Amino acid sequence: MSRTVTVGFDGSRESLAAVDWAAREAVCRAVPLRLLQVWSKDDGRRARLVAPATARGWGERALGTAERRLRRRHPGLLTETQWVCGDPVEELCAAADEAELLVLGSRGLGLAGFLAGSVSLAVLTRTRRPVVLVRPHNGPTAGEDGPVGEVVVGLDVSAPGDEVLAFGFAAADRYGCGLRVLHTWALPALYGADMGAALQLVWAEVAQDARRALDEALAPWTEKYPGVSVVRECHEGRPAQDLAEASRGARLVVVGRRNRRARIGTHIGAVTHAVIHHSLAPVTVVPHD
Repeated sequence: MSRTVTVGFDGSRESLAAVDWAAREAVCRAVPLRLLQVWSKDDGRRARLVAPATARGWGERALGTAERRLRRRHPGLLTETQWVCGDPVEELCAAADEAELLVLGSRGLGLAGFLAGSVSLAVLTRTRRPVVLVRPHNGPTAGEDGPVGEVVVGLDVSAPGDEVLAFGFAAADRYGCGLRVLHTWALPALYGADMGAALQLVWAEVAQDARRALDEALAPWTEKYPGVSVVRECHEGRPAQDLAEASRGARLVVVGRRNRRARIGTHIGAVTHAVIHHSLAPVTVVPHD
């Protein structure tokens, strides 16, 4: 892995937003930025009618324009561009494996990002590196020093994943902002609303166990990052809905994806899938064991 932020680019409004976000992130991390355009001759009728040499010329000119724009905005940022012809999923996964972070543009509803929605989802499910999804309208209004707001981490205390917390704490530390860690739990389905006092006792026990588990998961990270201000939210509710609400005014939302295979192949999980569709802030999906 090289210390590089890589961003997918095709000249669309979505990919330009991703490039702007990735450039600020590369500056913050003090690493180079790589702009990657993947062209597939099988991607639509128009692409099948265009010779690879012609497509390469178009792509490299667009990349050059984007690179010059970045140099004006970020004079000290090291940039490189690359145009490749190949399978989009394979090329993007390979790029993710070589970088600290992969950034993709997304329209949100359906993940129809800088490539087909199915490509973006396939990359999310296959790569073992963090992927950020950015929409043109994502995030709070940027000030003179860039975006503002806190980092929000959605955490499942039954399988917290150190990688998710590591990413969230490191991001908040780099940005100099607060961190909000959200865990939402629900009562077991066997308990009904008509159980009265017994239900209240179970509710209290579940809530206490969840808070204890959250504190235990955060303890090593608050010790490692004493300068990061942490807000803990632990309550009954719906995780995806609560994270979508928490994304209002957030600088970044961080969620996890388990590295596992289901019977029908890899997947990203229902909560993460909902968050990347409805978050009002950029979303980082962090794979973890």
